[in-house]
Amino acid sequence: MNYQETIDYLFHTLPMFSRLGAAAIKKDITNTVRLCEALGDPQHKFKTIHIAGTNGKGSTSHMLAAILQTAGYKTGLYTSPHLKDFRERIKVNGAMCEEAFVVDFTQRIQPLIDEIEPSFFEITVAMAFEYFVEQQVDIAVIEVGLGGRLDSTNIITPELSVITNIGWDHMNMLGDTLEKIAYEKAGIIKENIPVVIGEISAESRPVFEQKAIDCSAPIFFAQEQQYVADWKQEHHQLIVAVAHHDNDERETYHVDLPGIYQTKNLLTVLEAAQQLHLKGWKTDIPTIQKALPHIKKLTGLHGRWEVIQENPVVVLDVGHNEDGIKQIAEQLEISTYDHLHIVIGMVKDKEVEKVLSLLPHHATYYFTKAQIPRALEADGLRLKAEGFGLRGDAYPTVNDALQAALTYAAEKDMILVCGSVFVVGEVNL
Repeated sequence: MNYQETIDYLFHTLPMFSRLGAAAIKKDITNTVRLCEALGDPQHKFKTIHIAGTNGKGSTSHMLAAILQTAGYKTGLYTSPHLKDFRERIKVNGAMCEEAFVVDFTQRIQPLIDEIEPSFFEITVAMAFEYFVEQQVDIAVIEVGLGGRLDSTNIITPELSVITNIGWDHMNMLGDTLEKIAYEKAGIIKENIPVVIGEISAESRPVFEQKAIDCSAPIFFAQEQQYVADWKQEHHQLIVAVAHHDNDERETYHVDLPGIYQTKNLLTVLEAAQQLHLKGWKTDIPTIQKALPHIKKLTGLHGRWEVIQENPVVVLDVGHNEDGIKQIAEQLEISTYDHLHIVIGMVKDKEVEKVLSLLPHHATYYFTKAQIPRALEADGLRLKAEGFGLRGDAYPTVNDALQAALTYAAEKDMILVCGSVFVVGEVNL
């Protein structure tokens, strides 16, 4: 197979969450263990950081990768899903893995694929681990796919575990209470391995504390170490003053991810970097300050309140669940524009009504769908939205919707594309 044939095989032969939803998830790590055993257990041959959470784990992963790269480490980064190119999932120092590697790996592992019938995600995890060994990385940042306890990535023993937050998402698979969801995320906490917790709630904190006790794992709550004393947005950057609770000493960080929700992720990243520093990694404050203005350039992160055009402003954001849309709504409240246009598409298994209830009434909507089977039909989304006082037309493709918004938008308007990673991934502008 050539590269395109290999990608077609991976996308269409293996159960894939973006196409099938919950049906693609294998609720144990047996297949991943089998795959990695066949490869000589690559997950034990390099250092890792493991990151879980409902929202923010992608931004947090990329921030930490940028810091480690700036410190001079050859840094692997495994994230999901991808926006444009499958190889976005597996990077070393910001560069995607080579097409030839994807082809070679798939051909080598194909007999085992035929035997055990793994999911798409299980294969990509094993592929990433193999690539990081081949590339001789110093450390790799590994983002959980879904949950934590039974996620395919949860066969590593990391230097540090990080849980960004707990929110309402994937309840059909992770549980219908915040405590149940927290329990699944807490599954990445390992024996004697420190864990950093970002945002906490009354429901999630006891779950994390108990798991840490059970594992004799030192636990650190980022919000109890430092706080955001001040912030401002300037030239599509977030400038944040962070103070210590114990002595009020302040440091200023420039972050090239301008969404105000990144202030929460920043506190998590700073505590994670501190714990890594205590373990001997060169993640000190000057290194962090040097890295954070260049996250997108260093790691290739996109779709986090990303401005891709001016006059009118066009913003892409992958926010797609209740908490993610709340953060977008807060961002909109502090944004300046004459009129707001929102291009939105969602997948069927999200809390669609909860998301729609959080969106502003004053915007003009362009309802659409990503070209995947899980996508909610644009007209169905439009009808649901009407029940929440949101008005607009339906469009068959993301780019049809975006072009309509560009046609109607005035120079000082804002166009926001959101609702699904897959919608943002289909934008061509």
